[in-house]
Amino acid sequence: MIVVTGGTGFLGLAMVRNLVSRGLPVRAVGRDPSRCDLLESLGATVVRGDLRDGKLVSDACRNATAVIHTGALSAPFGQRSAFFSTNVEGTGNVVAACLRQGVRRLVHISSPAVVFDGNDQVNAREDVPYPRRYSSSYAWSKRLAEECVRAAKLDAVILRPKAIFGEGDVALLPRLVRAARAGRLPQIGNGRNLVDLTYVENVVHAITLALDAPRAVGGTYTITNDEHVELWPVIRRVLAHCGLDTKLRRIPIAVALGIGRTLELSARISGGEPLLTRYTAAILGRHQTYDIAAARRDLGYTPIMPFERGLEASLAALQGATDAGAGA
Repeated sequence: MIVVTGGTGFLGLAMVRNLVSRGLPVRAVGRDPSRCDLLESLGATVVRGDLRDGKLVSDACRNATAVIHTGALSAPFGQRSAFFSTNVEGTGNVVAACLRQGVRRLVHISSPAVVFDGNDQVNAREDVPYPRRYSSSYAWSKRLAEECVRAAKLDAVILRPKAIFGEGDVALLPRLVRAARAGRLPQIGNGRNLVDLTYVENVVHAITLALDAPRAVGGTYTITNDEHVELWPVIRRVLAHCGLDTKLRRIPIAVALGIGRTLELSARISGGEPLLTRYTAAILGRHQTYDIAAARRDLGYTPIMPFERGLEASLAALQGATDAGAGA
C-alpha cells in the first residue's frame, strides 16, 4: 500500500493517477470533497481529513510500504501560524506516523523556495545554504518541514520540484492568467530572467524513482525539466493563448520589492491578501535555475517530457478550463 498525502492537490492527484494506472494499491489523504470523489472513482482508497489530525494520519499510514507526502499549504501570503500548523506540524504527524507504522520509505515533497533568498540563483545546487531570513512564510515553513524529515530515523528522500505546471494546475499559470485578466500583472524586472519550470509528469517520474532508489536515502534533490527558459516570453505566450493583452506595464524589481513590502504591511492590518508581495516580485523578476546532477546520479532521473510539449499540453488544458468557465 502506498499512501499519498495531499491527494486532492495538483501533484497529489497526478501521483495517484500514475500509481493506480500501474495497478498499485493507493490510499490518498485529502480535504477537497469533490476531488475525494474523483480519487475514489480512479480506484484509490480515500481518507478524508486534515494533516493536522495526528490520529487520522497515523491510521492512514497503517500497513503502508511507502508514503509520498505532497500535502502542504502553498500560497504567496498568509498567516504564519497557518503555514506552521499545516506544513510543519502536519509533516511532523506524517513523520510520526511513518515511524509508528513501520513505513519503509518516505518521499517528502519540498521546494527550492527553501533556499531562495530573493536574489538571482544560477545553476544552484542542493547545498546552497538556507537564508537567514525569509520574505515568505511558505518558504520558511517548508524549510522547517525539511528539517523535521531529516531529524527522523527514516528511509526518507526529499525532493524539491521547481514551479510545477501541467494539466490540472490551479496555481501557477491560472494565477497569472487571473491577475492579467484583472489588469494586475505587470512585468517585474527586465523580462530576461531565466527560470526552471517543471512539467508535472516529470515530477511524478522523479517521485516514482525515489520510492526505490537505494542511493537516495537521506538525500535532497532538486527536480526540474533541466531546460532554462526566459520567464516573461512564456508568460506572454500563455496570455496570448488566452486572448489577453501581452503589453504589460514594466516595473523595476527594486521598485516592485518596495511596493510588495508596503502592500504586505497594509494587508497584515486589513487582513486581506496583497496584490503583490516581495516573494512574488522576486520569483517573477530574478534568475532561478538549478543543477539537477544529483538527481540524475542518485535517482537515475531524466525528464521524460520536454518543456515545449508540456507547455503545449498545459495551454490546451488551460484553454479548455477557460472556455468551460466562460460558458458556465
